[in-house]
Amino acid sequence: MSDSTSLPADLSTNASEAPPAPAIRKRNAERLLGVTVPVLTVVVLVALWQLLVVGADIPQYILPSPIAVAKALVSDWGILWPALWVTTQITFISLVLALIGGVGFAIFLVQSRWIELAFYPLAVILQVTPIVAIAPLILIYAPTRESALLICGFLVAFFPILSNMVQGLKSVDHNLLNLFDLYGASRWQALLHLKLPAAQPYFMTGLRIGGGLSLIASVVAEFAAGSGGPNSGLAFRLLEAQYRQNMPRLFAALLLLSALGVAIFAFTSFISWVSLHRWHESSLKREN
Repeated sequence: MSDSTSLPADLSTNASEAPPAPAIRKRNAERLLGVTVPVLTVVVLVALWQLLVVGADIPQYILPSPIAVAKALVSDWGILWPALWVTTQITFISLVLALIGGVGFAIFLVQSRWIELAFYPLAVILQVTPIVAIAPLILIYAPTRESALLICGFLVAFFPILSNMVQGLKSVDHNLLNLFDLYGASRWQALLHLKLPAAQPYFMTGLRIGGGLSLIASVVAEFAAGSGGPNSGLAFRLLEAQYRQNMPRLFAALLLLSALGVAIFAFTSFISWVSLHRWHESSLKREN
């Protein structure tokens, strides 16, 4: 008898803990709108582009239609895909190197005020110097073309990660630092268990910024290199299409570059959400 009476109580408890149906429907509607609105916006812009080219009878060598770009994307896929893969590799490798270097150098800087005063201005100088100006020098002194592209991508993505990480490591609550000192924690214990977790939101911001900048730097370095071959990226294919006045292929390469940039931003944003959505205010949903 007691078993039969306990079952409805358990069911009622689970039902009370589950979110109400209107809240679930509202959440699903918000997710659907979050996907539908951007897609519809892109579709409308592409349709207007097609109507403009057809209605104004614009030649394909001046402004190709979306249909011509799609045909070039399919017909030239054998040329564009290897270039896209090369650019993707350079971008992600340079971003990983910038993450390792930026986090490591930030930890080194915050160890002492004198170390920060001595070395931080050097990082600022590297940041404010345009990569277009130093890319030719890097191409001259680097042992290979690929290493030169990696250096360019690293230099541009390095400083945003460094500056955000330094700011995060210095933004720890002083009361918590005093508490760690009170319990006799070592410098490395405070770094691992307090400073690095507290700097995680700042690191994620630097990651999102550095991802986009590493792609930009890779493309700019390829423009400066201007060399073709089997290991050339999308930037060279853009220049090649421009010289040949193959505008559909040029727009197709631009489309792939934009898609790669969006994919990098989405990937880094997802990593940030996974890391922060359970505890940080920037990723928590408001309750009112």
